[in-house]
Order: sequence, then structure tokens, then C-alpha cells
Amino acid sequence: MSNLISQPYKGTRDYYPEQKRAQNYVFEKWRKVAESFGYEEYGAPLIEPIDVYTAKSGQELANEQTYMFIDKGGRTVAIRPEMTPTVSRMVAARRMELAYPARLYSIANFMRYERPQRGREREFWQLNVDIFGDDTVTAEAEVITLADAIMKSFGATDENYVIKVNNRKLINFMMAHYLGLDAIQAQLMIKLLDRRNKISPQVFDDQAKEIFGDNASDGMVLLEKLLNAQTMADLPGEIRESSAVREVQELFTLLERADVKSLVFDITLMRGLDYYTGMVFEVFDTNPKNSRALFGGGRYDGLVGLFGADPISAVGMAPGGTTFEDFLEVHGLMPKLVSTTDIHLVVLGDVSGEASQLASYLRDNGLNVEVDASGRKPGRQIKIALNRNVPYVLFVGEAEIESGLFTLKDIGKSVEHKVKPSEIISIVKEK
Repeated sequence: MSNLISQPYKGTRDYYPEQKRAQNYVFEKWRKVAESFGYEEYGAPLIEPIDVYTAKSGQELANEQTYMFIDKGGRTVAIRPEMTPTVSRMVAARRMELAYPARLYSIANFMRYERPQRGREREFWQLNVDIFGDDTVTAEAEVITLADAIMKSFGATDENYVIKVNNRKLINFMMAHYLGLDAIQAQLMIKLLDRRNKISPQVFDDQAKEIFGDNASDGMVLLEKLLNAQTMADLPGEIRESSAVREVQELFTLLERADVKSLVFDITLMRGLDYYTGMVFEVFDTNPKNSRALFGGGRYDGLVGLFGADPISAVGMAPGGTTFEDFLEVHGLMPKLVSTTDIHLVVLGDVSGEASQLASYLRDNGLNVEVDASGRKPGRQIKIALNRNVPYVLFVGEAEIESGLFTLKDIGKSVEHKVKPSEIISIVKEK
């Protein structure tokens, strides 16, 4: 019989305590910022019927990247590859009961069958933030402002990232009225532009010409003008005068009033998923060591209506856990995280009962205490606490029990205190 392998499934991660501390640090920041904007947490099943994803997420996600299987009831189901269709289903189920605008968030794990690489895993965690029932640009501004607030909550500065913004209405106008593409050509061009930074310029040009077909010569000239537009003012006149451009300008005005400074208009920003209907945005890391999109989102007004309910507008975004950790690491923003255990209690001699009573007292007063009655030498136990990043070691022996004074060692500072139990609580909580 062969031995089982100890490595996790390809594209997934094991989270030992030190990795889980980093993940929880990110999650806690996400939760705090989302709730500060009035968003409330929800939960959802890990498995959905496959139809939930094939309807609007796009064939690549539904057919190529989704983990599908037949359950024992003969139903084709999938492990969720994203949350947007699920939360849309939930809103549709309570369409008449929810108070609008409905602000919802979740922190959950997902799976996609794709090639693992830096910042991209088959199992991944995301914050999902969505606002339902607000048709105005104000909702789009709020979600981007929240994205900016999340970045700032980790200590990031405006120079550490850039928020690129576009609008699907503008994209659709550009495809049909400026480039002269039909619906099929437009979809192909949107997918191509979405992959532009992942392929060579020659491959991009060849595929663009193929999409234009007989009009490739004129089409490439028009496309080049779009790609060279750095601001809305650089766009061709017929595009600048569209209502979609005015909507983008209104959005930028609202964001500037909200003091969001890391904004850039990017006519090539597509967001590959098919369900977007309005504003789209992505947050990019500016560090050359991690030059990539961190996360994004946009408006998707048509999704709730697919579940048999009246249509309702929606705007959302989804930061990913691993990409966020990579961002914090390259910018030196990940703090040194100590153990969730506050005190490693060392039992010296035959005082286990008294040590347990002291540990219970400390726990009742809000401290996390592990008791070690193994009898190992104190120096060895200090090393264990140090390896686990436990900040304090407390020694309990017969002399300490008799005197009522206990030796509390601050591992980080290598400082010892002779203290009463009540003083232990104040010292540890103050730190």
C-alpha cells in the first residue's frame, strides 16, 4: 500500500496558524471597513445548480473553470466559482422583503479550475460587497470609495495603487458606433481587450484583425486611436459626446469629492465577465514586483431578473485574500502578528491544580492561556512560546503560590515582572 501524500490538492493552500493569522488580519480589516459603510454580512451554500453560472457569468467560467459533478439526485451542481450569481439569487428570493438600497457583504471561499500562479489559486477567498436597488451613479461611487477605504485601512498610500475606471455603456457604444462591430464581433473584441496585457502586441494585432475581418485596415486605425487615449479628453469626438462619457465624468466628480485620488480613466478596461452593464473598475498594484490587478467590480443590473424576480440594479466588487497578502508583503504593510494565545503558563512542580485555577481566573478576565504541565525545562518552554509567537510566559510554582506574586516574562522584550494576578491582566491587555 502506497503512502498518502502530505501536500494539499494542486492550487490550494494549507493554513497553519501563522498563515491563518495573516489571513484573519486581512479578513478583520475587510469586515470592519464594510460594516463602517453600513454593509451587513450574509452566508450562502458552497454548492449551486450549474445553471446559476451558465446563465450570465460567461462560458469560460461556467464550462472551463467550474468544478462540476452530478449529485446523488442526478442534478448537475457546481462548487461556487464566484458569489455574484448566488447573492443575486438570494436577493431575488426576497425581492419584496428587503429594504433598499440593500447593502450586503460576505467573506467566503471559492474554487476555479485554472492554472495556479502567483496570486491565483484554485481555491481562493474573497470579500464580496454588493449594493442592490440604487440606480444612480452614487452607488458606483460608493463602492469605489469603499475599495479606496479598504486600501487605506491597511496603511496603503495613493502612490501604492491605482484605480482604473471604465463603463460598459461606453464600451458598447464604442464597439457598435465607433468601431462598427456587430454583437458577436463586439464580444470577441471585449474578450481580446481584457487579455491585452497577457499576450504579445503581435498576437493582439493578429487577433484584432481577424475580428474586424474585411474591415481590418480601417478598424485597426480606429482601434489605435482608442488605445492611445489616456484621458476622456483624448477620445474621438463622437465618443466624447456620448451620454456614457457624461456618466463617467459624473462618477469622477463624485469620487473627487470623496477624496479618492488614485483614479485613472482607462478605455481598454473591460472586466471579462458578461454580466456587467455599467461602470467597471479595477485596483492595480503599482509596485513592479507585483504589477497586477488586485481586484475589481462594477455594475450588473440584469442578474437578479434572471431568477424570475423583477429586475433590480446592483453594484459590487470582490477583493481576493491571496492577492491582498501579496500586496501587503511587497509594500511592507503586513505587520508582525503574534499568536492568539496571550500567555504560555509553565507549571513548576506539583501545583497543577493551583495553576489551572489561575489560568481559569485569567481566562474569565478575557485572556487566552495555554497551560503546560509537561515538566520540560523552563528554557525549552520559552523557546516553544517564542516559536509560536506567544507574547508572554507565566511561571507558576510553589514559591509563587505562597507569595501570591508570579513571574511574567515578556518574550519580545526579554523583560520579567513580579506581579499579582490582577496585574497580569492589566499588563497583557494594555499591550
